[in-house]
Amino acid sequence: MEQRHEILFKQMETYRNYILSVLEDVSKEKAEIIPQGFNNNIRWNLGHIYLDQYLWIQAVTKEETAVPDDFNKWFGFGTSPKNFSSGTPSYSELKILLEKQPNEIKREYGNRLVEEFSPTEMGMHTIEQVLIRTIFHEGMHLQTILDIKKLI
Repeated sequence: MEQRHEILFKQMETYRNYILSVLEDVSKEKAEIIPQGFNNNIRWNLGHIYLDQYLWIQAVTKEETAVPDDFNKWFGFGTSPKNFSSGTPSYSELKILLEKQPNEIKREYGNRLVEEFSPTEMGMHTIEQVLIRTIFHEGMHLQTILDIKKLI
């Protein structure tokens, strides 16, 4: 694996660990609160971060990913905790999934980062490009989580 790819995966792991550290003092009860002015809660944001990386990998590769089918109805764009059901992963389950995800993506796609695919609507045509985009997206949701934490 090229050095830049090792750095990319190190960044993914570091940023993900930071998000998880921000959650250390957030109880499962607090993770369910939707503050006034917000559409979602911390739990939803965690599921959305997890889903987003796989959706973009799937968008570029056109291949099935490891994400369960129901994640899209619970955590996809435009959804909310109102879409949750008894099968929706718990707060603690989502934290475990998020902790494991960077290594799972590295194991599954680490040797395919520069493989060329048909471009997405944003012009991305490699998994490497998709992962860079998802790191940015994750940072946006980190800020949302931090904002929610201030209000709960």
